[in-house]
Amino acid sequence: MSTASLRRDHDLIEKAVKAMEATIQLLENRKQIPEQILNQVIDFSKNFTDVCHHSKEENVLFPALEQAGMQRKIGPIAMMLMDHERSREIGRHIEESTTEYLKSQNPTNLISYMKQYVEHVTEHLWKENNRLFMMAEARLQYISSKVDKELINFEKSKLKETGKTREHYEKLVETLTENISK
Repeated sequence: MSTASLRRDHDLIEKAVKAMEATIQLLENRKQIPEQILNQVIDFSKNFTDVCHHSKEENVLFPALEQAGMQRKIGPIAMMLMDHERSREIGRHIEESTTEYLKSQNPTNLISYMKQYVEHVTEHLWKENNRLFMMAEARLQYISSKVDKELINFEKSKLKETGKTREHYEKLVETLTENISK
């Protein structure tokens, strides 16, 4: 399947989103969230979700779909690109509101942006899993192993730029989940 690597990413992103939901609940209950945990959430959303995952889609999957006849400026690719930009925008707000929270201990903005991120990313993943990836698998069936190999190589390259590995982010999400549930 040409989307196997991307679906694995989605599974990991969904786990991170669940940890973010738990963080929101703790913040709403006026629990203190350590800076280290918030920084891990930011690191994951910036470097794994955006730099690695979104880049894999934008630089490998979408061009393959364009070559298979799907337009970039309208339709599913255009919608996914808008979603990616919205994720980046909310991520920047989370980063800013984390700094604000750590200084003031007022979680209002951080809660708001985290909720927006959870809602947006959850909806985005659903659209990709249930719409875009199904189209991709149909259109790219004859070159699926080539596309999958390119996605995996692109992931390694992007994560190498961050100085981290997929295993690092898998462990990070596991640790986040454990730390939040304490």
